[in-house]
Amino acid sequence: MSVSSSVRRTTVAGAIAAVVVGAVALPAAAVQQPAHPARASVYISKVQYDSPGRDNRSPRSLNAEWVDVTNSTRKTVNLDRWTLKDDAGHTYTFRHVRLAGRATVRVHTGIGRDTRTDLYQDRRTYVWNNNGDTATLRTDRGRVDDRVSWGRDRSHRH
Repeated sequence: MSVSSSVRRTTVAGAIAAVVVGAVALPAAAVQQPAHPARASVYISKVQYDSPGRDNRSPRSLNAEWVDVTNSTRKTVNLDRWTLKDDAGHTYTFRHVRLAGRATVRVHTGIGRDTRTDLYQDRRTYVWNNNGDTATLRTDRGRVDDRVSWGRDRSHRH
């Protein structure tokens, strides 16, 4: 074997190695960029805006209308003075609520006794419109943390 063929093999092997490293490195760089915008650490995870059955304003029907608020972090979040509001201005203010890490609290429209997993707005009328509305979650400083809309001409998350 001549020196020149040995150099060619080394050069070809080096080029192949560079291509393999480049191919492996490219997907790793692409993975670091998020596919979608980051979601707030506390967010509206689900809305039941149309309670099942007839809308007869019974406690059972009112409490079957709810919004789930989820903490996706590992740390407890103090929700004191945060608000949950609809398009018409009906506002629920969280009082003395600490949401544990990786936990969800359900905010019911009707009357009930607050627990770690269920809160009640203590209303005698419905809040969330079945044909379209927006649920807005704001921090105690008034910053919009999350917003979910439904109905005609509305997207599901803003």
